[in-house]
Amino acid sequence: MPIKHLRVRPQFQALLSGPAVARTSHFALHRLSSARLPGETEAVQALFMPVDETWIGAMVPKRWARRAVTRNAIRRQIYAVAEDLDPSLSSGAHLVRLRSAFAPAEFPSATSEALKKAVRAELNKLFARAGA
Repeated sequence: MPIKHLRVRPQFQALLSGPAVARTSHFALHRLSSARLPGETEAVQALFMPVDETWIGAMVPKRWARRAVTRNAIRRQIYAVAEDLDPSLSSGAHLVRLRSAFAPAEFPSATSEALKKAVRAELNKLFARAGA
C-alpha cells in the first residue's frame, strides 16, 4: 500500500505531543505506532484512519531552512526515503522534524546534490536508529 501523507494540523499535533523516538544532528522522528493508536482517544484514532497503514509527515520550519526551495528539497527527500523504506517501515504515523539548520557555509546552494545526499544519509541514519 502507498504511504499516506499527514495533511492536517491535528495530525501533526498528535505526533508532537509525545517525545521523539530518534534524533540525529538535524532531525527528530516522532512516532505513533498502530499498536498504540487503539489506546488513544477516539479523536486521535479518527485522524489516522485506516489505522493499519503507514503515515508520514515532514516538518521543515522556515526558522531552520530560510529558502522555500531548500524546504521543499528537504521535504521531498523525507518522502523519498520513506517510500524507499516502505516495506520495512512499521505501520503507524511517523513525523520527521527538522530541528537545526544545515550550515550555509557548507551548502551555499539552496538546493544542491551535496545537500540532498547529506539529507538522505542523515534520514537513513534517523530511521535506522528508530528501528523503523
